[in-house]
Amino acid sequence: MERIDDLGVKNLKLVQNPELFCFGTDAVFLSEFATVKPNTTVVDLCSGNGIIPVLLYGKTKAKKIIGVELQKESFLLAQKSVSINNISNNVEFINCDAKNIKEFLPHGIADTVTCNPPYMNSEWGFLSPTDQKAIARHEIKINIDDVAKTSAYLLKFGGYLSIVHRCERLCDVICAMRKYKIEPKRLRFVFSKKSDSPKLFLIEGISGAKPNIKVLEPLVIYNDDGTYTDEVKKYYNKGEV
Repeated sequence: MERIDDLGVKNLKLVQNPELFCFGTDAVFLSEFATVKPNTTVVDLCSGNGIIPVLLYGKTKAKKIIGVELQKESFLLAQKSVSINNISNNVEFINCDAKNIKEFLPHGIADTVTCNPPYMNSEWGFLSPTDQKAIARHEIKINIDDVAKTSAYLLKFGGYLSIVHRCERLCDVICAMRKYKIEPKRLRFVFSKKSDSPKLFLIEGISGAKPNIKVLEPLVIYNDDGTYTDEVKKYYNKGEV
């Protein structure tokens, strides 16, 4: 069931398996939103098949991008993408539980941490702890508090944490970030259409910063006639979404 998708950025490809979990627009938007400065180190938590590290390689001048993924099957797909793109000097993946990251990476290694975490909490009821798609979508193995705690360990003082999440979890995300001294600084809501309520948000915090959040102009995916907005169209034209 594996396939190779062209990402439309620097001829980069991504190996995916629809029976596991394929990337969506949220990952693409996060890769555009995150602050990644030249010659810095990025750690991507909950990497899945590696879409965000591969896109960040193509879009930024980061020196090193490290993806962390718990599920072995997704990790192996990400490894294949590194191989076919010949980017092992800049991108690598670790197959581990992000909660145990201290066993694999040193404190303060990251200038930027990104994460597209499982969106759904325990209120969604019992789910199989071995179901691969359930683990990717639900907080079975990791929750937002774990993400913030792990990010605080990885980040340098003044480092950036960028997360994409569902709007109903906004309070949970902000509380978790502040609990571990990562101050939210930029917030952007994602709308399907201007007339709809937002479904997603992008948020960036800075380790050790003072309070002062900026709410950015909304990101709208569709015009009222169903066509893509100009901002999103550029992603589609690149073949990224």
